[in-house]
Amino acid sequence: MSLIIAYVGKKGCVMASDKRRIAYFGTNRQALEDELYDGSITTDEELLIRSRELDVPIKLTDDADKLRIVGNTIRGEVSTKGTHETKRKRIYGTTNGYQVVELIGSETKSRQAGEKGIILFGNDFAKKQAETLIKRRWKASHSLRLMGEIFEDILTEISQKTPTIGKSFDILIQQPNFTPSEAQKHLNITIDADIKVLTKYRQQLTEEMIEKTREIQLANKIINDGAIGKVESIDGRMVEVRLNDSTQAFNFNWKPLAGPNQKVIMFSTSDDIKIGDKVVIKDEVLCLKKNSSPLTCDIILCSL
Repeated sequence: MSLIIAYVGKKGCVMASDKRRIAYFGTNRQALEDELYDGSITTDEELLIRSRELDVPIKLTDDADKLRIVGNTIRGEVSTKGTHETKRKRIYGTTNGYQVVELIGSETKSRQAGEKGIILFGNDFAKKQAETLIKRRWKASHSLRLMGEIFEDILTEISQKTPTIGKSFDILIQQPNFTPSEAQKHLNITIDADIKVLTKYRQQLTEEMIEKTREIQLANKIINDGAIGKVESIDGRMVEVRLNDSTQAFNFNWKPLAGPNQKVIMFSTSDDIKIGDKVVIKDEVLCLKKNSSPLTCDIILCSL
């Protein structure tokens, strides 16, 4: 988990975040996370060494965009990927208002509103460090630009104490002219629309995964050897073949073209071809059974 620092007040909103992402691939993840988030591990090098000792392969990257402008608000997000769902915690901030939203998948689990303050997202160690540094350096009289610079300095200092924080940062500022009531109204509209986008994206992703699973299943049914059907008619080099009762045909986008006992078009260069000849695939080659003369077609032939 990273660190997001957000200020919301009458001047507007400023957020700062690092860009680190840590991917875990082992089964002993919890043990590594416990040491990581209590501050026991202080550098990237120590983290990599400890991950090898615990047999928990990891991947460190510093390219995650955790802040985004959405309408007249800034959205900050930290997320945790579980076995089945992704947990997201978001803050939407604008002038004179913010809302903190927690989601599992695209389903809202909690939603809390506020008017002003400094909000921190991150692990306990990073947040405690940030709280101490903010008390020392931040003043309400500072401009949003100066606050952003202070928040970036704080992120830099904390990144030297824990590898949960990367060395690259984003700073965003928004300062529309909203009263507190206008801010909450705008936030409600913006957040509802943003969650709908997330829901649509997840639905699309689910559909793509289902389609990909289907394609894999069909690919496993591609016929490499066996009977296909019989020649039904001949028109020059074009041959109409009726599939047998256990063969189906698809185009190269895996769209169905013909089912069992339906006809497909193939092409032959042989002069020795007759109606009723059996069509087979032998050693992954589509051909006539009687003389192995090849046939061609722009389809994929699969078993049921």
